[in-house]
Amino acid sequence: MKLIFAVVQDQDSNRLSKALVDHNFRATKLASTGGFLKSGNTTFIIGTEDIRVEKALQVIKDNCKSRDQLVAPVSPMGGNADSYVPYPVEVEVGGATVFVMPVEQFHQF
Repeated sequence: MKLIFAVVQDQDSNRLSKALVDHNFRATKLASTGGFLKSGNTTFIIGTEDIRVEKALQVIKDNCKSRDQLVAPVSPMGGNADSYVPYPVEVEVGGATVFVMPVEQFHQF
């Protein structure tokens, strides 16, 4: 058995949740926040049999697309903010960050 943690952008959350249900995966959704852009994410926790891991990864990949987004950088700490001009920067967001871990035991009460 494996435990899959998938961190996805909030924009992809509902689509992925529906796709996981459609493919008979049970998942727990947790609200989370990204450290780089300080934006909302959703973390899915999925427990599945070893033989279904590749299918779960494909469902995640098919439903979590990366996209470009303009963000305003944060002003530097401790420096002279008078000369700092925050120009928007285009960064790639979205997609998914996925961790797959082995599970020694599973109990359902």
